[in-house]
Amino acid sequence: MANNLASFAIHADDVHRCRRFYEAVFQWRFEPWGPPDFYLVRTGDEDRPGVQGLMHKRQQPRGAGGPNCFECTIAVDDLDAVTGAIAANGGRILMANAQVPTVGVLTKFEDTEGNMLSAMVYEHEPHT
Repeated sequence: MANNLASFAIHADDVHRCRRFYEAVFQWRFEPWGPPDFYLVRTGDEDRPGVQGLMHKRQQPRGAGGPNCFECTIAVDDLDAVTGAIAANGGRILMANAQVPTVGVLTKFEDTEGNMLSAMVYEHEPHT
């Protein structure tokens, strides 16, 4: 596997306001999926589907420590090897080997600059 960017997540304090923004500005489509206030984001069309997106309510508000970013997830084949490489090269593991039902196994980490992102072994190829 090429360790490609597989998905991104938008963290929002006001999910409905955020959804309206991206629908109006970029014509992205949102599909409810999973828990309340959780959406799959379709950024493209059939010919150019783009990267799979997610949008959900922040676990903590932005001012109280919730992330203020698009959180990217990189598809990997060997999560243990990647987790080891993250730690060996100055990254910090935030959450290791979390099972995401029907999706895969996820590790969240910070790179050397404090950017939060994830690596995941997917059960199936990520949808685009």
